[in-house]
Amino acid sequence: MKITHTSIYKFSIPMHPFTIATGTMHFAQNIFIRVYTSGGIYGVGECSAFPMIVGETQATCFEMAKDFALLWKNKDPLNIPERMSELHAYTAYNSTAKSAFDMALYDISAKAAGKPLYEFLGGKKKSMETDLTIGIDTPKAMAEKAVELKNRGVRIIKVKLGREPQEDIERVKRIREAIGDTLRLRIDANQGWNKSQAQTALTALSRYNIEFCEQPMRRHDDHFLPELKRISPVPIMADESVFDHYDAERIIKSNGCSYINIKFAKSGGILEAQKINEVCRYHNIPCMMGGMLESRIALTAFAHFAAAAANVKFYDMDTCLLGHKLDPVTGGVAYNNFHVELPDAIGIGADADESFLLVNEHITI
Repeated sequence: MKITHTSIYKFSIPMHPFTIATGTMHFAQNIFIRVYTSGGIYGVGECSAFPMIVGETQATCFEMAKDFALLWKNKDPLNIPERMSELHAYTAYNSTAKSAFDMALYDISAKAAGKPLYEFLGGKKKSMETDLTIGIDTPKAMAEKAVELKNRGVRIIKVKLGREPQEDIERVKRIREAIGDTLRLRIDANQGWNKSQAQTALTALSRYNIEFCEQPMRRHDDHFLPELKRISPVPIMADESVFDHYDAERIIKSNGCSYINIKFAKSGGILEAQKINEVCRYHNIPCMMGGMLESRIALTAFAHFAAAAANVKFYDMDTCLLGHKLDPVTGGVAYNNFHVELPDAIGIGADADESFLLVNEHITI
């Protein structure tokens, strides 16, 4: 079986504005690909560019995808490590663009094996209850949103923070007062605090029963993480600090976190995500499956990976629930009371709606 050609789409999904510490997104600037083979099988892949975190945009991913497609013409799609090594040799970083191609190869391999992806990865279905995220707004508006989520049956809420600590403390205080003590609360500063601010915020926020805090400081402040972890009453989860398994090893050996968030847009896809998870499993560091602003296509791939990774204990798989105005996906995962349920189809089991693809800029290489 050989790769014959690849179709690349600017998969632009309009959305309501979503704000985190580092910026506001007005649309999901995604890329969707189909990698076709001589065996009559094609694989799908999707990535979501989040420039303020990964340094990639939809435009840069689209251009890199053209080069990646050329590199892979007439190559074996079933040799995933070799194909991904070619991408890594061609360009440093660009993990978001790479993740779509990695995903497509795993889709092809699972389809060739006649198995759902989670089974191809050696896993089985398991219960995966996702949180739902509240973007940064006024304390009053965020508390009202939390009540709305509670009334919809959400049991785990993630709160975006990372602004001035006293304002962030007020945000969480108002939310906890509004929803009571029964719901689980997670917070995510998205690198928004410095060391002093993180210490102030986390010490004060501990009274509101916070499950963990994601990425309190900038990646370049990682050397402060061990001290922050030691004094913080709220457990620390590394996110933007961990792009690959080398980062995971470094952070864990420094005793800088209690948990790690795995995202394909950072890892470059499933192959490296498996390595990150294995490092974490070895060191008894549970992981969370997270994402950017992907549709249910990539989300389905996330769920397959998470189902096959026993060390993934937390699920932040609400990417397409964060304000997407459209759901341009056929098949894929379904939400059942915010439990993510996998399809039974072979491969990833999700694809793009053809009518939506027609209105998106695309090229075939």
